Amino acid sequence: MVRGRICRLSVRDVRFPTSLGGHGSDAMHTDPDYSAAYVVIETDAEDGIKGCGITFTLGKGTEVVVCAVNALAHHVLNKDLKDIVGDFRGFYRQLTSDGQLRWIGPEKGVVHLATAAVLNAVWDLWAKQEGKPVWKLLVDMDPRTLVSCIDFRYITDVLTEEDALEILQKGQVGKKEREEQMLAQGYPAYTTSCAWLGYSDDTLKQLCAQALKDGWTRFKVKVGADLQDDVRRCQIIRDMIGPEKTLMMDANQRWDVPEAVEWMSKLAKFKPLWIEEPTSPDDILGHAAISKALVPLGIGIATGEQCHNRVIFKQLLQAKALQFLQIDSCRLGSVNENLSVLLMAKKFEIPVCPHAGGVGLCELVQHLIIFDYISVSASLKNRMCEYVDHLHEHFKYPVMIQRASYMPPKDPGYSTEMKEESVKKHQYPDGEVWKKLLAAQEN
Repeated sequence: MVRGRICRLSVRDVRFPTSLGGHGSDAMHTDPDYSAAYVVIETDAEDGIKGCGITFTLGKGTEVVVCAVNALAHHVLNKDLKDIVGDFRGFYRQLTSDGQLRWIGPEKGVVHLATAAVLNAVWDLWAKQEGKPVWKLLVDMDPRTLVSCIDFRYITDVLTEEDALEILQKGQVGKKEREEQMLAQGYPAYTTSCAWLGYSDDTLKQLCAQALKDGWTRFKVKVGADLQDDVRRCQIIRDMIGPEKTLMMDANQRWDVPEAVEWMSKLAKFKPLWIEEPTSPDDILGHAAISKALVPLGIGIATGEQCHNRVIFKQLLQAKALQFLQIDSCRLGSVNENLSVLLMAKKFEIPVCPHAGGVGLCELVQHLIIFDYISVSASLKNRMCEYVDHLHEHFKYPVMIQRASYMPPKDPGYSTEMKEESVKKHQYPDGEVWKKLLAAQEN
């Protein structure tokens, strides 16, 4: 039963000093401090349930996202939750079409990251009030209600409401069996934790050995800064995991188009399934050219973690620019916009392999991909969800990985709620962790 008027919205800048250990380092982001703008919304309902939402950032700039959340807050405050979810498309449109704020978007950049944080909190609140995890809330939802959450503006040339409804109605067949399968076996994952670019060879070997021991069969390695370095590191990993296990590569937008083709032709001997983000995330035709050039080498293109919105995904699909589509739970406009992308991917029969990691991205995106399998794609072929073993201990309902698979969360909500103690300690710049670090830097 949906209840309550939203009477309070708070947002905090939470940062973790991951750069100190080289965690998260890649060819373009050499010293990330994994961070989040953390939103909490409260209602006047007597149950005291709060909705928690995040968007992921890399340290500096989180304060800008916090400003954007505060600028959007008036759209949320004093609204009944029932009215929001009763016309979710209208509410989404209101947030993304603010006549003044859209000028610093529209539906991209800081203002869209802030939109994601706010909407993620709304979904968390809704699911908690219904007593279901978000994936289950979506799975149990009538197809028409699901469709009513989506803004189809700018994508009707590829996906109409009728198309979406047809896909979801077809997805009803065998749904119960797929849900049982997920509950028993989980959703297949791959690990990126072994091979950050800032790690030494010894660290890489140690983490890879441990991952193999833990049953991982799919591994991703960061590449793109130095070719000889890449060759050496890929050789180490391929030798350790053997020829049968799956290897992916990720350049994090480092290369120009011709450079990407040339570089990957030198790394093709390590048999990567895909190269991720080979060039600028905005270069749709560049991705298409690289994709075409790598077909003879048997290497696919994966991208999406920095795709601004559904319109960019639409064009990537139209241009045959990717073989693996990577949604992100905090880059797009929350569940609403991700639903439209999952449905477009289904229409084009392109597998979705979500981006995760960071702060809370694993916690959130597991809900979307489990829903995708049960209600949309009905396939696990060439599909897997990224997993990174960092910072889960700061969440109240952390992800559960068993046998290298995401086990469906059972707690109500979007798994977004952080432990209050962690938030206080890591709040920037006044939390205990940052007070110490900043004082040490001054000395």
